[in-house]
Amino acid sequence: MDLQNYSHASTSQGAGLTTSVFEPWNDPEAKPLIHFQNVTKRYGEFTAIDNLTIDIYEREFYALLGPSGCGKTTLMRMLAGFETPTEGKIFLAGQDIAPVPPNKRAVNMMFQSYALFPHLSVWENIAFGLKREKMPKHDIGDRVEAMLKLTRLEKFARRKPHQISGGQRQRVALARSLAKHPKLLLLDEPLGALDKKLRQDTQFELMDIQEKTGTTFVIVTHDQEEAMTVASRVAVMDHGKIIQVATPDRIYENPNSVYVADFIGDVNLIEGSAKPNGKDAYALSWHEGHEPLTVKSPNVFSDGQKCHLAIRPEKVSISAEKPAEADNAVQGRILDIAYLGNISTYHVELPTGTVIKAQTANTRRIARRAYTWEDTVWLSWTATAGVLLAE
Repeated sequence: MDLQNYSHASTSQGAGLTTSVFEPWNDPEAKPLIHFQNVTKRYGEFTAIDNLTIDIYEREFYALLGPSGCGKTTLMRMLAGFETPTEGKIFLAGQDIAPVPPNKRAVNMMFQSYALFPHLSVWENIAFGLKREKMPKHDIGDRVEAMLKLTRLEKFARRKPHQISGGQRQRVALARSLAKHPKLLLLDEPLGALDKKLRQDTQFELMDIQEKTGTTFVIVTHDQEEAMTVASRVAVMDHGKIIQVATPDRIYENPNSVYVADFIGDVNLIEGSAKPNGKDAYALSWHEGHEPLTVKSPNVFSDGQKCHLAIRPEKVSISAEKPAEADNAVQGRILDIAYLGNISTYHVELPTGTVIKAQTANTRRIARRAYTWEDTVWLSWTATAGVLLAE
């Protein structure tokens, strides 16, 4: 699946059909649904959010990703109205929402615990918020039925939460959150309580529901795989700041810092000093007595500038003989092998002591490995396989 282009808009032109990619953040005319303007949040001496400015657009599935304590939940709680900024402003659809109490905002929040009422049926749980808003009875019925259909829970309408599975309870909480037509739905680690297989299935259900309803979703997660799967854009956070915001493929292929490269997925980081060697080309001196590595990178470095080459394991090839045409080739000894069914990851120690990871796809069913522990092998990669990072 193309993660970046999962959400899209279609426009018909004459007899043909043209699909335009959903990327409002690249449109200078597009107005954001949510705008954080120089927002800071302090708790005494501790700064949880540090002078943050971001835009989130209508119909976006926006992921806040980062380690515990990075500020992502504080940011979400400010959107929900449970916290107020120490400095700066938050706008929702152009309105400053600071004076608007949580129950009056066009925002709903879905918690990790789901917070369902155990004594109420699935139907009554979904209807609860609508009844409190004094919606007419027949409208409540129509809306609940629509939510049950959307989340495929029609058969479970009369059951209590303890009579259904964890994944079904998660869908009830989602249906209840969407029932009131919020402009914005906040999801705080919504899949944390589910096992891995169910979590993966539910991620695609979430994407499907978000696409069908057109509601803007903001999800807080520390699970990078989850963020990369569901989001139109991912915001990687650290110490109250957003380090990079980009589509999942850009975050993975073009991280803007060693922190982002290291936080998202598996990566090899080789430290060295850059020497310009033609247009966008550098020779990376990385260890005395070893040939410089050949790197092509759009990032600009001065002669002798310290930097890191970040290269993903799947972009490193492994072979018994030295490849003749490779831009970069280094020899090492296999220290460890991780077999994950579809892929194998080889940890190869170079004479310098550096350990490089190389990944191969297990495309054929084989009786024995091509390489095993202690084998001497060659690792190679192209000049464009990695990205040079200054910090």
